[in-house]
Amino acid sequence: MSHGRPLNIGVVCGEHSGDRLGSGLIKEIQKNSDVNLFGIGGPQLEELGFKSEFNFSEINIMGLVEPLLNYRKLNNLRNSLIKLFIDKKIDYFIGIDSPDFNMGIHKALKKNHNNKNVQVVSPSVWGWRQNRIKSIKKNIDLTMCLFNFENEFYKEANHKSLHLGHPFSDLYKLNKYNVLKKYQLNEEKKFISIIPGSRKSEIHYMLPTFIEFIEEHSKHNKEYEYLLPVADEALMEQIQKLLSKLNLPIVIEEKAMQDFLSISDIAIVTSGTATLESAILGCSPIICYKTGFINYSIISRMLRVDNIGLPNLLLGKKYFNELLQDNCTQETIHKSFNETLSLVKDSNNIAETLRKALKGIGYSRAAKEIVSI
Repeated sequence: MSHGRPLNIGVVCGEHSGDRLGSGLIKEIQKNSDVNLFGIGGPQLEELGFKSEFNFSEINIMGLVEPLLNYRKLNNLRNSLIKLFIDKKIDYFIGIDSPDFNMGIHKALKKNHNNKNVQVVSPSVWGWRQNRIKSIKKNIDLTMCLFNFENEFYKEANHKSLHLGHPFSDLYKLNKYNVLKKYQLNEEKKFISIIPGSRKSEIHYMLPTFIEFIEEHSKHNKEYEYLLPVADEALMEQIQKLLSKLNLPIVIEEKAMQDFLSISDIAIVTSGTATLESAILGCSPIICYKTGFINYSIISRMLRVDNIGLPNLLLGKKYFNELLQDNCTQETIHKSFNETLSLVKDSNNIAETLRKALKGIGYSRAAKEIVSI
């Protein structure tokens, strides 16, 4: 598309990681074109000169049951965005993550408007619900993948995609001494990071089991402290409530994920991006996942992959232990802990292998690809 006027771009993103990716891309597009932005995003996208239609956390709803309970609200939000994008005659729609929410917008625009649709962060079609590939090919002009194995999957399916790469490819361990000093931690201690997740539902399902592990482990291993980074104040309150009556050697801090993982040998982590962050910072993860019975029975039937942990998917083998649903108990975590100790010495090589696997074409080339479709 060539334009003598500014490009009108619709953007929809529902969480902080997507906000970072979106702002990286839009900055590059702005270097070569004037851009008008419409839609929803977080603080980093708003810095690039657009006013989010509503708070982007409104669409950050996970799982299979929760979106159904919020169906009417989400549908109204989606319809108001579709109308906005058509009214503003957008040239491109860039949907970032939130695949179920964004797919409805891709479909409606394909039917009613003459713009190009781009999806940044692939829906996990390679892993489950593979029937979605038909809909993706029909409604999306270009999919930007964080991981190359997704890109390969699309190539085989004959869908235009590229490997954008993942921001974690530039993530390195922080200096241990600086971290100890920052949080006034005892350098005689050994550290285990405890990462229950960044959503209320994850904390509800995961943290009680993690606490049981800490209660048991700390009795016999006085040299350990347990580090628990939280994303924001609301989660901090939720977790402190759960811990208030227990007298455990746990240190909780806001926004301390990279700090804590940098000084821990092992992390007990809820499956998700944090498992990858952990492995890349040289901290061997024990990958855990539990959800409600209904959610799990639906998800497990749809799963198409043997490994669910991102580091294992990228390494192409089950290198780190994965504990799912009924197999995720304080006993199995304990057993995994002893097995994982033997992986620690190789953690730097593994981190490097993962970093290489995450290097993609980068924002600058990706931005050029968008404006040339």
